[in-house]
Amino acid sequence: MEHHSPARMRQLCFAMVCASNQNRSMEAHAMLKKHGMNVSSFGVGAHVKLPGPSQKEPNVYKFGTPYKTIYDDLTAKDSELYTRNGLLQMLRRNMGVKLAPERYQENRDQFDVVVTFEERVMEQVLEDMSHRPQVSLQPVLICNMDVKDNHEEAAHAATQTLKLCQMLEQGGEWEDCVDAVVAQFQQETGRRLTYTICYY
Repeated sequence: MEHHSPARMRQLCFAMVCASNQNRSMEAHAMLKKHGMNVSSFGVGAHVKLPGPSQKEPNVYKFGTPYKTIYDDLTAKDSELYTRNGLLQMLRRNMGVKLAPERYQENRDQFDVVVTFEERVMEQVLEDMSHRPQVSLQPVLICNMDVKDNHEEAAHAATQTLKLCQMLEQGGEWEDCVDAVVAQFQQETGRRLTYTICYY
């Protein structure tokens, strides 16, 4: 594979974050990974929650429970239901990306860019960042795009997330180009972004 990119293009470190690290963040993680980008993904909830037979009966797992374990559990419970609503297919995809859902608040890696897919998730990321001691003062860009938590919207948003991340990576130092990149991204995709900068 040939790369004609300028030498100054540094590979950025991306994190994709949603509530349970199952659908939106994993769809984007899979997309970026396929394009050779340096990407991780996380959830911010207290537990991993997936739809169950009714609104009152979600399937709840601990973060760190392997996707394969969740897949086997749902298959045993009602494989027809979870095939129909796309959960088994989603979990198969997830198993090809990484082992298990991870919780953002328990991770201590440093990222250049964190993308969240829901305002509430962004707020939880910002709250977590505010409690961390600032050690390296390395800036991190935290962007949010609101994406409905369903398979179609997640797939559509993943291609837009890839575009955003590629634009940030190609812009040189993201601190210098972020306003222009966000404006161009919003104009080209029609998707609104909110963003802020934190420090490690």
